[in-house]
Amino acid sequence: MNRQERRAAARKSGIPKSPASAPGSLYELGLAHLRNGRLIDAQVCCQQALALDPAHADSFFLMGLLALEAGNCDHAVNWFVRALGQIVKLEYLVALGTVLRRLQRFDEASKAFDKAVQLKPDSPQAWKSLADALGNAGRTEESLVAWEQVLKLDASDKEAAYQCFEKRGHLLHGLKRFEEAIENHLKAHALDPTNPIPCNNMGASLQSLRRDEEALPWLDRVTALKPDFHTASRNKAVSLIALGRFDEAIAVLRHVRTHEPDNAEVEWDLSLLLLMAGDFEAGWTAREARWRSRMRPASYPHFSQAMSLGDTELAGKTVLIQEDEGLGDTLQFVRYVPMLAARGARVILVVRDQLYPLLSDYPGVAECIPQKSAGSLPPFDLHCPVCSLPFAFGTRLDTIPAAIPYLPAPSADLVRAWQDRLDRQIGDREKLRVGLVWAGNPQHDNDHNRSIPLQTLLRITDQAAAFVSLQKDLRTGDDTLLAQSRIIDLTSQLRDFAETAALLSCLDLVITVDTSVAHLAGALGRPTWVLLPFVPDYRWLLNREDSPWYPTLRLFRQRERGDWKPVIERAGSELAGRIAARR
Repeated sequence: MNRQERRAAARKSGIPKSPASAPGSLYELGLAHLRNGRLIDAQVCCQQALALDPAHADSFFLMGLLALEAGNCDHAVNWFVRALGQIVKLEYLVALGTVLRRLQRFDEASKAFDKAVQLKPDSPQAWKSLADALGNAGRTEESLVAWEQVLKLDASDKEAAYQCFEKRGHLLHGLKRFEEAIENHLKAHALDPTNPIPCNNMGASLQSLRRDEEALPWLDRVTALKPDFHTASRNKAVSLIALGRFDEAIAVLRHVRTHEPDNAEVEWDLSLLLLMAGDFEAGWTAREARWRSRMRPASYPHFSQAMSLGDTELAGKTVLIQEDEGLGDTLQFVRYVPMLAARGARVILVVRDQLYPLLSDYPGVAECIPQKSAGSLPPFDLHCPVCSLPFAFGTRLDTIPAAIPYLPAPSADLVRAWQDRLDRQIGDREKLRVGLVWAGNPQHDNDHNRSIPLQTLLRITDQAAAFVSLQKDLRTGDDTLLAQSRIIDLTSQLRDFAETAALLSCLDLVITVDTSVAHLAGALGRPTWVLLPFVPDYRWLLNREDSPWYPTLRLFRQRERGDWKPVIERAGSELAGRIAARR
């Protein structure tokens, strides 16, 4: 309840012509004082009424309104609860639910509003309040039902109908029911065509259906209606990126940044585009905005020591290098650790458990610690996230430390064991041995673009080569397809990345999507083909078939979004040529 709403409660009665000593009259007088801004007089009336009747519900309610007026929400809750303890009234329940929403106690607010609609089921406002509170609590389906009830009660009220369609569309979008969401966005827009919110919602739902060409005009309409609606500009940049219009996306985000210089999310989005375009100087700098936003890696500890980002003297200091993003990121950027040691730092490296056997003896590392043992760290002076190392070293395209292999050679015993396993399965050592990875981490935000269905990749296996699975985690149905294919699957024996490195050393070629195996193979200097989506991760840059990070990698890019068929056909043709040359 805002101040106007609270004072409106006082308009139910006028100021009595003469003071009265009955609790009810004192309450009415207190309401009048509240309406006219005389808060102390209103409180005195409440105190007098409660002295006469310590259980006077209306006076408890008025005390709650006064607590709200003073900004004391917790006290207001207590007064409203006391009022409801005497008698249940609609205005008490609505006031309680409203203040609980303000306190972000959404489940409790939902209970108050639910009682309100039970008390007065024909009240559209009570149903609206319930719908909003349920939505705030993340109870999307229940909230949608409440909005449908609002529409039944207020079909002739354009404002109520707009609110219903707008909220329903938002909730349906959250449920990934995008086509239904669009129907509601359109109805909301028809009721209020000058409101930018339905236009932005239309753009977002169309984006989710990969209809970015259609989304752009709606997002442009938002900025025409409300130029400072920068969320729509960010959404526009997302569609431009999806369409491969990267320069336009950069221009849009730079425009937003001029108006919102402290918006870390905008800075992050811009950093990835700049890095993809090869502007490392601006890109690495902008990427550090992640430390001042909600994108801060949740797993990265809050150390009391200072973070070192290249601006600190390292000689004689102990520096903790802690992983902060994915396994592939650690494998890519661990190459900088020997450079830290060369500057006189004593380096402690903390990595995930499955990387520890591979990196435990990494050059330049004084002490390597697996994540499971990182609860008790040795003393250190400074810390640096592994993904901030390129920024700390001021990396440019022409200064990437690309000497390979930079990972330690796999154990000879492990390599021999894997060679023996493959020999038993394949027999003929003259046959080209090709490792395959078709899917990355299913939790990755871009997994739907960068992973390939196994059924699609199987087209490449109808050739005179031996194919070996490197795919640790199978998607639904992959186990059946894999068992029916020509692909050899020994992944149950891949316990960690040291084992995987040994297996890679026994293969002639690796064909993989953008996942940690691509980085592992590249860091080991193994011949590797990486199959990339239309919009690649920033590290693979644009319009090139090689990688400055990994000299033995070749990049096979989608030419149209979502179309893997030409990529697989090209890789298959190249593979056929390599097989023929081997004969």
